[in-house]
Amino acid sequence: MVRIDIENLTCGYGDTTVLSDVNLSFSSEDGLICIIGPNGVGKSTLVRCMDNLIAPTEGRILLDGEDIREVDRKHLADCIGFVQTMSSAQTAMTVFEAVSMGRYNRLRWRMGKEDMWMIDKAISVMGLDDLKGKYISELSAGQFQKVMIARGLAQDTEVLILDEPTSNLDIHAQVFVTSLLKEMARTQNRLILMICHDVNIASKMADKVLILASPGKVLDYGTPEDVINQENIKEAYGVECDITSHEGRPNILIKTDSV
Repeated sequence: MVRIDIENLTCGYGDTTVLSDVNLSFSSEDGLICIIGPNGVGKSTLVRCMDNLIAPTEGRILLDGEDIREVDRKHLADCIGFVQTMSSAQTAMTVFEAVSMGRYNRLRWRMGKEDMWMIDKAISVMGLDDLKGKYISELSAGQFQKVMIARGLAQDTEVLILDEPTSNLDIHAQVFVTSLLKEMARTQNRLILMICHDVNIASKMADKVLILASPGKVLDYGTPEDVINQENIKEAYGVECDITSHEGRPNILIKTDSV
């Protein structure tokens, strides 16, 4: 079991504080964790801190009890995979080459059979077999997003963090990706966290939901049934809603006259 503990985390940019005194604990027993909240409350900053891409101004993040700032960078990359939102214009390579970057940290002096198997498996799982030889510049935004997810899967880490992995995806692809991540978390004992802007998809698919609200603080964390309610939606997003139940999960109906 892998565990991440966030203790008294405060982080920002210059004189602007984005996250303030955040305390959380996640483990691979939690299943799929969706992070929701309005724009600008620190969702991306939080996950970047968890991958040691941003240093907090106060507090610390522990990976299995060890401060991630003291973990060897290669070992950290072996433990934590990070799928970030990127522009396809940033990547001039084929789909295969882009996904193979997920194996970079595990390579010795050449790519081995296990590396090739993991790359091909990730490409296949994401339905990209027919695009393997295509250049990134030839892909749609949704196809490119799938390539980035495949690269994260190829890294084969105990912790997988995804910053808006379903952006640019249609509804079918959003459900497919979140279902895949949920199954991986449960069957492979991985800790998987993803930022999600669709509250109903988070409510439907996540095992646990983390709600961040202005000014960069944790509003609530728990099962969808516990945290997706009218009060939390009102406080986080500033809108009124009705909550119905669908297959045992909360379903949000926004009152348009409250927007």
